[in-house]
Amino acid sequence: MIALEEKQLQGYNQKLLSFEKMEHKSEEVLKLNPRGQLPTFKHGDNVVNESYAACLYLEDQFKSQGTKLTPDNPAELALMYQRLFEGQVLNEKINAVIYYEYFVPEAERLDSAQRRNKNDLNTELKLWESYLEKVGAGSCLAGQNFSLADVTVFPAVANLFRFGLPADRFPKLAQYHALLKERPSIKASWPPHWLENPKGQDTLKDV
Repeated sequence: MIALEEKQLQGYNQKLLSFEKMEHKSEEVLKLNPRGQLPTFKHGDNVVNESYAACLYLEDQFKSQGTKLTPDNPAELALMYQRLFEGQVLNEKINAVIYYEYFVPEAERLDSAQRRNKNDLNTELKLWESYLEKVGAGSCLAGQNFSLADVTVFPAVANLFRFGLPADRFPKLAQYHALLKERPSIKASWPPHWLENPKGQDTLKDV
C-alpha cells in the first residue's frame, strides 16, 4: 500500500482480511494465491503475491510516475537492495518473538526458546542501529531519498514500536520511525485497528 501511494495510484481496490478468522484461506484468496497468503495483489491480469515482488513490480511498471523508489546512484542502489532483502531477516526475527505464542502450542513453549528469540532480535536491532548511524541523522535507509528499502522495512519498524520496543534503547530506530511515520503514503496505509487503538502491546519492552 505504501508503494501504491508513492506511485500516485490512489483509488486502488483493497480488501482487509482477518487472519484470526482464517479469511486468508478463503476460496477468494486461494484463486489468486494457492499458498493462501497475504498480501494478494492483482494488476490487470497479472497476479503478484509476494510483498517485495509486488513493490518491485509497481516500481518497474510506473517508473515515471510518483516517487522514484530506485536510486540512480549505483552505491545507493546497491545499499537499497541490500537493506530491502535484509528486511526479510528483520521481519523473521520480529515475528519469532511477537507471535511466539500464536505459532507454538502451549505444551511446547519454552522460556529458554523465547529468551533466545529475544536475544536474536536484540542482536539484529543493534545491527540496524549501526546501519542508521552510518547513513546519518535525518536519512532514509539508502541515503537521503525515500526508496523501496523504506517501503518494505518501515512497516517492520512500526511494528517494533507498536509492540513496545524501548525508544531510549534504540534511538536511531526511534528517530527513523519518527522521521517517516508522518509521510503521507505511510499515514494513508496505517492499519485501521492501529488508528482505533493507538496503544499497542508491550511484548518487546525487555528486548
